[in-house]
Amino acid sequence: MTCCEGWTSCNGFSLLVLLLLGVVLNAIPLIVSLIEEDRSSQNPISCFEWWFPGIIGAGLMAIPATTMSLTARKRACCNNRTGMFLSSLFSVITVIGALYCMLISIQALLEGPLMCNSQGNSTANCEFSLKNISDIHPEDFNLRWFFNDSCVPPTGSKNPTSNDVMASGWRASSLHFNSEENKHRLIHFSVFLGLLLVGILEVLFGLSQIVIGFLGCLCGVSKRRSQIV
Repeated sequence: MTCCEGWTSCNGFSLLVLLLLGVVLNAIPLIVSLIEEDRSSQNPISCFEWWFPGIIGAGLMAIPATTMSLTARKRACCNNRTGMFLSSLFSVITVIGALYCMLISIQALLEGPLMCNSQGNSTANCEFSLKNISDIHPEDFNLRWFFNDSCVPPTGSKNPTSNDVMASGWRASSLHFNSEENKHRLIHFSVFLGLLLVGILEVLFGLSQIVIGFLGCLCGVSKRRSQIV
């Protein structure tokens, strides 16, 4: 097995783990919402999970590249120049899906759970578009809804300063499932932070497979296996 085939096989197992992790993370708020409300479309923790960033973006769109990469270990279609080229081509789809997962996760982390919005359980703030992403500034990514004692600001209060956010960060470690608000905040934060990391890793593995696939296409695979194929 050449280094190209070996790295492709390793990429396949890594993408498979990330794929399953993305699906599980995306399913968590859906399942919690279903259990709590006994209705799958009412009062979700947030509405961003309904964009299916983990199920579609990090999941379904990563299946072609994952399947193609895993075949490198079994002397199948990835052990020839055409197979290596296809693995690169399918990895482009993986990268697109992972970017989709990342963008939705970033938007979800900025907005916080629905109960942290001034509009309550309204889904008006859950619209996802490239314009929303382009309006994001680094100073907006402070996660006040998570680090503050309560994510629902009192009426007429001024915006907390960065020092207030830092101080309240020490209290964030005490968050637990003692209230509905804390439970939703913890689930929302854990799920979408996890999906963001899954998306980042899938982008890295996808880009590396694009490079390795083209190298395998140009340089060829091992002589012994190419004769078998």
